[in-house]
Amino acid sequence: MNPAADFPGWSTPLIADACLRLTVPLRVAADGLRPLMPGMRVCGGVRPVRHYGSVDVFLEAVMAAAPGEVLVIDNGGRTDEACIGDLTVLEVRAGGLAGVVLWGLHRDTPELREIGLPVFSHGTTPAGPQRLDTREPEAFVSARFGGWQVTAEDFVFADDDGAIFVPKAKLDDIVRTARLLWDTERRQALAVRTGWMLREQLRLADYLEKRTANPSLTFRQHLRGIRGAIEE
Repeated sequence: MNPAADFPGWSTPLIADACLRLTVPLRVAADGLRPLMPGMRVCGGVRPVRHYGSVDVFLEAVMAAAPGEVLVIDNGGRTDEACIGDLTVLEVRAGGLAGVVLWGLHRDTPELREIGLPVFSHGTTPAGPQRLDTREPEAFVSARFGGWQVTAEDFVFADDDGAIFVPKAKLDDIVRTARLLWDTERRQALAVRTGWMLREQLRLADYLEKRTANPSLTFRQHLRGIRGAIEE
């Protein structure tokens, strides 16, 4: 089940802020991850796979995947090869997966744009793999992504701002909190548009007065006291 399906307003910043509020460790994808096309986004359970130079590992991962999962590929962040192209992504789509999040590069960009499946990577190169490494026992168990390791016990959100991995065990709480933050921020944004300045909504003057008396008081503590969503 995907609770985010009932929250079309989700974004990776909201999910990150919800993690912060719930003290869930932030696991953000390695810097530079971008969608194939602006506006693409995807969320779903992680289907991890590690690449060793041959496409068969992806075919096996897709065969074992459940509909709606996201193929999360560990290619070690390599910049000398593209490990996926149009045929792999067509297979992913035909297998019912929601998209691809790749720690590495892709190719066949025009064809991938035509396919339209959400694909997130660190860029492109025309060169395919020229190697065939020995598979690790963890090939389908976990995927490394920058400094993180993710498994089928994780859920991924990806959009224009990047990707974030969260534990499925905390997913309901995270999405619920993100929705509350979204509601608060939408009200605040509407109020600013109608002339009620954000500094007034967040009682900045009150905070500055309190900080004079208590220099250790942080703005985040003040916001929590008034249920302000920004920075949270």
